[in-house]
Amino acid sequence: MKLADAGELHLVELLKKRFSEESPERRGAAGLVLGIGDDAAVIRPNRGMRSHVLLTTDMMVEGVHFDLRWTTPFQLGYKLVSVNVSDIYAMGGTPEYLLLNFACPGSLDLQQYDRFFDGVGQALQKYSVKLIGGDISSSDKIVLSATAVGSASRIIRRCGAKQGEFIHVTGHLGNAAAGLAIMKNLRKQIQIERDAVPNLQLPWDVIEPVIRRHLMPDAVRPDTFVKYATAMMDISDGLLIDVGRLCKESSVGARIRVDRLPLSQGLIEASGLLKLSPVDLALSGGEDYELLFTASEDVIPGATCIGEITRSGIRVVGPDGKQIKHHPKGYEHFAVQD
Repeated sequence: MKLADAGELHLVELLKKRFSEESPERRGAAGLVLGIGDDAAVIRPNRGMRSHVLLTTDMMVEGVHFDLRWTTPFQLGYKLVSVNVSDIYAMGGTPEYLLLNFACPGSLDLQQYDRFFDGVGQALQKYSVKLIGGDISSSDKIVLSATAVGSASRIIRRCGAKQGEFIHVTGHLGNAAAGLAIMKNLRKQIQIERDAVPNLQLPWDVIEPVIRRHLMPDAVRPDTFVKYATAMMDISDGLLIDVGRLCKESSVGARIRVDRLPLSQGLIEASGLLKLSPVDLALSGGEDYELLFTASEDVIPGATCIGEITRSGIRVVGPDGKQIKHHPKGYEHFAVQD
């Protein structure tokens, strides 16, 4: 079987089984609280410590995660930090340190290198995170990897959801996917980090948040939601795929109500121009980096209730309660993408 046939999720499951906590080589791992399978690994090296140490890593590869035809080096550096911080936030933690690996062709311009680290620096300042090391190497294309380290007194996992609880999300869904679709059509850089205003068919004040969500997403702080959340993760590969992951870890199902999906005006207008379905983008678009969590309350300030936790299965229903056929599409590595 080829990797493309197996799929990313299956590959992760294989590694999870091979290196599970129950395996002989892991039983003696002092201080391990949580290994493979969540947004971050959790350790407590000293059992007398009151807080947990969180570790997460994310990779960004040119031609897979970004395209320099419409992404500036600054935006790339900013996004690399944000996606790692988002994983720490998704566990209810506070990010503190970052390790960064950078590989690129020797032909890359020094100014581009500097602008990349300008973006990294701005994001580090935003999240109060310190860069403490990493590695630099040569490569045929740009390959980036960062490892974030954080802490949390109480960790929130994906496995805490229970039948009868409510499903919540922060912000708007589908914005990043709509932003990507716009940039693929423009095929040119927009330096939003320098407040550049392009000439588009849509009003810039409406469309700018959509484009920004793709190019320079801000991770969502979990502080407001930690006291409510029973299970939590960030939305990186699409709502339906990530709801499915949370439900699998919690051994439950979910009912998603399409009339409750938080859709921004920018998403709606961009979808109309691009002849795309805003609901499809909200359900299957990746890289929103909003928080997805469950709670016993159906009304939580700063979040939108989009459904309920059920006994089993993932159902998408309309305003009348009838099921809508919808496959859990989203971004998966090795799969053939549209």
